[in-house]
Amino acid sequence: MNYFGYLRDIVKNEIEAATGCGELPTGLDLGALAVTQPPEVAHADAASNAALVLARQAKQAPREIAALLAERLARHPDIVAATTAGPGFINLRLSDAFWRDRLREVLAAGVRYGDSRLGGGAEVNVEYVSANPTGPLHVGHGRGAVFGDALAALLEKAGYAVTREYYINDAGEQMRVLADSLFHRYREAMGEQPGPVPERSYPGEYLIPVAAKIAEESRAPGGTDWRTKKREEWREFFANRGVAEMMDAIKADLGALGIRHDTFFSERDLQRPDHDTSEVAETVKQLMRQGDIYTGVLAPPKGMTVDDWEPRQQALFRATRFGDDIDRPLQKSSGEWTYFASDIAYHRDKFRRGFRTMIDVWGADHGGYVKRMKAAVAAITGGQGDLDVKICQLVNVLKDGQPVRMSKRAGDFIALRAVVDEVGKDVVRFIMLTRRNDAPLDFDLARVVEQSRENPVFYVQYAHARACSVRRHAREAFPDLDLGPTALPAADLTLLADADEIGLIKRLAYWPELVESAAVAHEPHRITFYLHDVAAAFHALWNKGTGDAALRFIVAEQRSLTLARLALVVGVASVVASGLAVIGVTPLEELR
Repeated sequence: MNYFGYLRDIVKNEIEAATGCGELPTGLDLGALAVTQPPEVAHADAASNAALVLARQAKQAPREIAALLAERLARHPDIVAATTAGPGFINLRLSDAFWRDRLREVLAAGVRYGDSRLGGGAEVNVEYVSANPTGPLHVGHGRGAVFGDALAALLEKAGYAVTREYYINDAGEQMRVLADSLFHRYREAMGEQPGPVPERSYPGEYLIPVAAKIAEESRAPGGTDWRTKKREEWREFFANRGVAEMMDAIKADLGALGIRHDTFFSERDLQRPDHDTSEVAETVKQLMRQGDIYTGVLAPPKGMTVDDWEPRQQALFRATRFGDDIDRPLQKSSGEWTYFASDIAYHRDKFRRGFRTMIDVWGADHGGYVKRMKAAVAAITGGQGDLDVKICQLVNVLKDGQPVRMSKRAGDFIALRAVVDEVGKDVVRFIMLTRRNDAPLDFDLARVVEQSRENPVFYVQYAHARACSVRRHAREAFPDLDLGPTALPAADLTLLADADEIGLIKRLAYWPELVESAAVAHEPHRITFYLHDVAAAFHALWNKGTGDAALRFIVAEQRSLTLARLALVVGVASVVASGLAVIGVTPLEELR
């Protein structure tokens, strides 16, 4: 149960009852009525804005309405106190019996606790990673990969039908550069000395083994010596082969991190050989029919000199009509479509596949691209499509506080696979979500594997492992104790009377609300914050039992009390496992 929704219904019922007996006027709009977690949880379990929402409509003072509703709400069996606060908020304190019932829900659902129907099966496209297939993934790609994958899982838990998508940028100038770079390495592998890697090439050593493989094929009977072919021929071959090899490497890196995609969409599929009938051309025609394209001269960039800028007539998208700062070109002077034109066609294709909600996860260097893309989606979908772009800021990789050197093999960045291999996928996934996506992240390779409270991965994993340990020790103390799915919910939970025990249950009961609010906000980092809070409350309760034997989870010769506390411990394990499952981290039963 998302108990905030339950309480909202209670407040709404009391408003309608007050309306029915003339204490409040009829015709009130309750659309903005909310029940949320109060800023100070020590003062209340929930707070409602009901009086503030109704004041203007009812032409009464907010505190007057709050006092009226508080008196009514205090009579509800689940509410032990209803008081007014501030300008007219209503604070609610719920009974211990209410919270114990929430623990029973946790035990009954297990790791499915928090599953929601909020999304109603609505289809959502989450596009993430989408790194250019010109080299291995770097750590920055890893942050977007983890964020996108966790967001997709979060949306699924909240009841949405999610498609995980990767957009392969396998068209345009970068493919020519990739072909030329790989061909240079191929010539080296064939025994030539072509000199240093050209300036406009990908310098990383990762292309060397690919070139060696092609050279081996060339030397085999019936093989092709690509040095004898025309540039158009070898360039096409090396571009296609380079993309295929790089995508295999990218998929392997993603697999090591536990990242999966449902769809890999090729940019080349948008640009069929017949230029006039390509998906990009069809998209441009649609925009022209809508009056969203005109022929004009693009003004030079403000405050900077651009050598290749020329004042020429060209097709411009009316991006300013949809909130962008300037209108945008769609075709280069060479006749090729711009990347932006392809991106519009790509999002048009998403919309035509049935996705009204689209989420793109981009790197920090794409921040300036957001407005134009949102404008394009608004235009191409007639305002029916919604695009949310999540920018993932940079990751600073450190070791003992010092920057880690870049990988020569990778070229000029730190390879994601090297980090995963050093600290493990679970550590990488958890740490990547310990900050908001739009804030820079420090990733210290030494500190993230420490077994200390300062390491958030260990702290949460330890909570789950500790809960599993308590369960094992309980079986030793009470060999015939039934800890099955029906026995624990039937335990005498009234024996959970300590304030910290009830406080921990409250944190567990907040999980369904957290799932829904984080899904709506597209913020999976909230899960790691929440899990850390649950772990802290659980560890604190453990420590309390260390100082007072009567508060331990397993109390000798007190079977019923032990069973009740084990119900709480198992509830903690279930919620922690549920949260870790969303972010793709394994809930350990024992620490290594």
